[in-house]
Amino acid sequence: MSPAQAFSELMQAHRSIRSFRSEPLPEGLIDRLLQDALHGTSSSGNLNMISVVKTQSAERKARLHELHGGQPMVLQAPLVLTFCADSFRTREWLALRGARPGFADFMSWHVAAFDAMILAQTVSLACESHGLGICYMGTTLFSMRAIADCLELPANCLPVTTLVVGWPAEAPGQRDRLPPAAWIHEERYRRPSAADIDARFHERERRGRARYMESSPAMAALWAEHGITSLAQYYTSKIKYDPDRFAAWSADMEALLRERGFL
Repeated sequence: MSPAQAFSELMQAHRSIRSFRSEPLPEGLIDRLLQDALHGTSSSGNLNMISVVKTQSAERKARLHELHGGQPMVLQAPLVLTFCADSFRTREWLALRGARPGFADFMSWHVAAFDAMILAQTVSLACESHGLGICYMGTTLFSMRAIADCLELPANCLPVTTLVVGWPAEAPGQRDRLPPAAWIHEERYRRPSAADIDARFHERERRGRARYMESSPAMAALWAEHGITSLAQYYTSKIKYDPDRFAAWSADMEALLRERGFL
């Protein structure tokens, strides 16, 4: 099999794993994967304004379990990786060399946060190539302040995303994605019509509704309780991505970026 074929199969095999076996990871494997991933990931200006905090102790994982909304996989997985946008280290280097101070603004947050996300995805692929399972923790953004305090992050350093890593104890099916016509544009953005939206989201609606309604009686009951009749309604309902809560979290994130030196 050619490297291109192997890589294509690796990407097709991706699944978000939420149930893990208890066995530990091989000694030194994650450090090697992290080092390889940094060399294999683009970095703006080669500044490497990222940090990764490895959490393995039961006590610290228990605290992160609380901060990530009590999701069981945080306790099940032997390793939690928190990827941080970190211009603190760069600013310390500038000061030691008599350089003009910089990288304490929103542009620097943007650059460092995107670098951290790109690195996280490279690490994800590296882990999956060794048969490990991973799952991104979107709850990182909702608990940024508390996670930063838990991990004792300095100014100009904030968590961006989190991966739980371990040996899979499940083999879920592949999730649906939007069809290419919905998101690949030739030369310029092609604004979709209402008919385009209906056609391109049809399968997403069907499969998503089935996944939530058929696999969980409790979720089906919540849909009925909140009067939800479509997947689109579910996504902005009080039980999913509530716009009111998002507005509050956004305000808190802006305040946190200001407090920690990125605004």
